Amino acid sequence: TEIYTLSLHDALPISAFTLIEIMMAMAILGLVLIAIYATWTLILKSSKIGLAAAAQVQRERMAIRVIEDALTATRSFATDPQSYGFYAENGDDALISFVARLPESFPRSGKFHGLDVRRVTFTLVSGPDATRELVVRQNPILMDLDEDEKRYPLVLAKGVSGMEFGFWDTRLNDWVDEWKQTNQLPKLVKVTVQFQNPSQRQRYSQTREEVTRIVALPSITVPVTWQMPGPPGRPGAPGTPPPVTPTPIVPAP
Repeated sequence: TEIYTLSLHDALPISAFTLIEIMMAMAILGLVLIAIYATWTLILKSSKIGLAAAAQVQRERMAIRVIEDALTATRSFATDPQSYGFYAENGDDALISFVARLPESFPRSGKFHGLDVRRVTFTLVSGPDATRELVVRQNPILMDLDEDEKRYPLVLAKGVSGMEFGFWDTRLNDWVDEWKQTNQLPKLVKVTVQFQNPSQRQRYSQTREEVTRIVALPSITVPVTWQMPGPPGRPGAPGTPPPVTPTPIVPAP
């Protein structure tokens, strides 16, 4: 019987990673995972900021559009200045209030069931997180605000830092920031609304975006003489047809 003795040098070589190689591979894998996570987080944050910015721009556009639509539908009658007065104030409690014949597409028109001549009041109120909101309240002409409009006005925009108005004075041929002729309608109204950046509301230094629109009011205050019948027979008097100018007869040559 032959007995073979296997020495250490005669053993087959065994391939394996050293501890240092394993640690280096784990470190590289960790760096790759961190890079993937950072990239994915950046994509999510960018998408969130983009969606918030798009939503903010849409809200700003809709808020300004509602004010424009209301101003282009103003109505005023000199016989009842108390009911049809045009009021506006600048400052921290800026507001603008007037009577308009609103279309059915105007927000909350369905609530008033065909009462399209309403007083609309745009103003700033305190919102959550120490922010301010642009709201609108409506009430039919010759009627007071109901409890629902007082407590739950329609919010047009959030994060509004300010609102300013300018009015074109035809006598001065210049803009004025105060409209004292409440029984008259201005020719032009300049509306400026300042919006805060929603991503910077918690910072001390905030960037603000201003949106300005100049609206030409197509209507005028109806004078008293146009609503009261005048003496019959006076040319151009209310209630009488305009004078007819006869066409001159040109003799044939």
